[in-house]
Amino acid sequence: MYRNTIQYLVALVVFVAIGCNKGKNSEDGTRAVSEQQQVDLRQKWHWDNNKGQSDAAGYAQVVKVGPTIYVSGVPTSDLSPVGVAQLYGTLRACLESFGATPQDVVKETLYTTDIEAMKLLNDHRKEFYEGDFPAASWVEVSRLYEPTAKLEVDLVAYLPATGERK
Repeated sequence: MYRNTIQYLVALVVFVAIGCNKGKNSEDGTRAVSEQQQVDLRQKWHWDNNKGQSDAAGYAQVVKVGPTIYVSGVPTSDLSPVGVAQLYGTLRACLESFGATPQDVVKETLYTTDIEAMKLLNDHRKEFYEGDFPAASWVEVSRLYEPTAKLEVDLVAYLPATGERK
């Protein structure tokens, strides 16, 4: 197709230039999504807050972009079966704010100040997922944002279209 390197490089530059034509009509007449349209696709939810975010702390508890839901870390200072159950109950409420369930979770990140204690409490964590586990990372840290917190968990969930549910 290309006789030499120069022809290939010219074709590559033209391809990249066309592909990076942000915001302009493409050959099929469709228009690229503008940055403002992308912002409009984003929805937020925060505890009893109609703004959907905490201006004081500078975050939203849940942000939904398209079918993906991002849940900010939920902390607890109680590394016990009750404390873990309460934390995952709070995460459930966060998911439900956009109609998601624990089965929609695709990624969990767990931060703890005591990974060995968390290993002993893993069965209580697994109850939340009812046997349908997400990808997960566990990280031991020296301290969390809240000084007394010993565990914090954040989630990413994918909310499939109605017909795509299991």
